[in-house]
Amino acid sequence: MILLRHGQSEFNLHFTKTRRDPGIVDPKLTPDGHRQAEAAIEQLAQEPITRIVASPYTRALQTAAPIARALRLPVHVNPLVRERFGYTCDIGSPRSVLSETWVDHSFDHIDEIWWPQSEEPVEDVADRAARFRAEMARTPDWTTTLVVSHWGFILSLTGQSVTNGQWLRCDPRESGASAQV
Repeated sequence: MILLRHGQSEFNLHFTKTRRDPGIVDPKLTPDGHRQAEAAIEQLAQEPITRIVASPYTRALQTAAPIARALRLPVHVNPLVRERFGYTCDIGSPRSVLSETWVDHSFDHIDEIWWPQSEEPVEDVADRAARFRAEMARTPDWTTTLVVSHWGFILSLTGQSVTNGQWLRCDPRESGASAQV
């Protein structure tokens, strides 16, 4: 599978400068984040993508949107690939709000409040990553699946740190991945 970290969010922009939580709930992409999402189309042009899975956070959905349009594929929303809940930015938008904003996506399978209500232990993220890895290993099209996710989840899944807009390949049947720029 291909793992793509979402483009730069408003949180990323401010946190990188100050190392303080700016208190932005479910932040959107910055203009640079939108450019990173558009650039991903070209970067992934030679990849035979047949399915797109994305986290329910707005920044991941915004990153997946131009890729899905270019490939004419639906986006499958999966809360398993969400970020580790540790900052204000990890408070998501309720399912009802997401459904109104992203009318082409199905959110019926997720709870109204789908993110944790308190800080998520690293072990819980690792367990979630292991469940997703096992789920993908059983999926016949894992080699052609693009997963738009987050730094903490990708780190738990692969052991690798990726920057905004960076992607890497991951074989769910093995540990580790190979980074791409």
